[in-house]
This record gives sequence, structure tokens and C-alpha cells, in this order.
Amino acid sequence: MSLPGDARGGLPRAFLTPGTSSFSDFLGQQAPDLLPGRRSLPGSELSERAPHGTTVVATTYPEGVVMAGDRRSTMGNIIAQRDVEKVFPADEYSCIGIAGVAGVAVELVRLFQLELEHYEKIEGMVLSLDGKANRLSHMIRGNLAMAMQGLAVLPLFAGFDLEQGRGRIFSYDVTGGRSEEHTYYSVGSGSLFARGALKKLYRDDHNQAQATTVCIESLYDAADDDSATGGPDLSRRIFPMVALVDVHGYRRLAEDDVAEVVESVVAARQERPDGPQAPLN
Repeated sequence: MSLPGDARGGLPRAFLTPGTSSFSDFLGQQAPDLLPGRRSLPGSELSERAPHGTTVVATTYPEGVVMAGDRRSTMGNIIAQRDVEKVFPADEYSCIGIAGVAGVAVELVRLFQLELEHYEKIEGMVLSLDGKANRLSHMIRGNLAMAMQGLAVLPLFAGFDLEQGRGRIFSYDVTGGRSEEHTYYSVGSGSLFARGALKKLYRDDHNQAQATTVCIESLYDAADDDSATGGPDLSRRIFPMVALVDVHGYRRLAEDDVAEVVESVVAARQERPDGPQAPLN
């Protein structure tokens, strides 16, 4: 008499049978209720009750891409958390920043990380950067029902393309529509103001330090005009989170290094509150 795998103390047979390289598809077959977009929700409006992450920015430079996020999450007009992390490694050569409902966004990020790891284990190779961007698009589309109830997630995805030898940035809408942003982009409630600063300060010949400073400047401008975006908190030593992705892979910029950039930006704003002016030539 044969016993199911879990009856003998091992894994269920589904976990031992070769199948799809998509972890989210596998989860949808075996435990669909664990997918973010499949959760049953009460009928009342939930948007104002859930903490929201706000502003994330990214910009390319010749050697890679920089992504940075402020640290504030809000719940209506209340500051829900002052030191939330909004930028995460997706895998060795890519990163993802979150804006929207914080809890759903973090869950989506963890599922996306597993998706990429699962693909690599099943296929024996790393998914291309375009493939990663497409997988994320599919997962966002699966959250559409929750987005229609106000629980939207709008991530910003970036990475270093090993085939093309450059950093790339991808943005999304709530339906999973994907767009490639070739130089810089921002998402979240302060994105309009951050994008204006990026547009003013971006140069295609910036080095890593200059690109990092541009991201910090854009987050400062976003916090200056958007109440949901948190500016640098010098008294609590809470600074934006900055990640770099280049040919050597993903790495988070050390907090002391971020603090040095932030303090120089804040000091310069004492002399020029509206920030540096872009050259006209």
C-alpha cells in the first residue's frame, strides 16, 4: 500500500515532481490562498487603514544603477513608521523598490525573490533582466483585484544587464503594464517632485558618487513638497536607503556613507533652500 509523501514524514509528492520553473505558478497550483492577490478581503475600504510606503527613485550611470528610498510610511495623515525599508535586493544583479501598501508590497517582494531563486534552481541558469521584469509584471497583474480595493502596489525595478553591460530601470502600472525608463524614474506620492529634481540634475556621465547625490537631492525635494515623504532625520540618524547594482552585483551603500552625502546636501540647503541649479549648457 503506497502512502503519500507527507504521511511518511517527508515532503508531499508535488514538491518532488519536476514541474514549472515559476514559483508563483507552483504556489497557485498547490496553495493559491497564499498568493497576495488571492486573499479574501472584507468589503469595507481598507486603503486608509493600511500603512503606505511613499517615494523611491532610481537613476542610471555609466557603470550601473542607483536606487534610493525615503524611510517614512504613512497611514492616512499619520506617520506609521519612520524607518521602514523600501529598497530590497531581488537577486544578485537586481533590486526592487516599493511604493503603495507596505504589507502587500513586502509580501510581493519576498515572493518575487523566491520566484527568481526557484527559476535558477529549476533551470540551472539566471533569468535575463528582461525576463525578471516580465515575471514581476505578471505578479503585479495578479494583485489587480486588491488594487481595485485600494491596496495597490507600484514597485520600481532596476538591475545590471550582464548581456548589455549597463544598468536598466523598469516601472509598472497597477495592471502590470511594464515600461523601461532609460535614464531615471521615481514612484510613490512624492514622485512628481522627485522626478522634477532628477530631470534637472541628471547627467549621463555621472559617476557613482554623483548619481547617489542626485538621488538624495531628489528625495529631499520630494520631502520638501510632499507630506508623506520623509526627509533626512538628523536627530534620529535616519537616512534614505541607497542600493547600487553594477557588474559586481547588488550592494547596499553603508549608512555612514549615506549619512555623509545627506549631511553635505542638508548643509548646502542652508545656503540654497531650493537646491542646486542645473547648468544651462
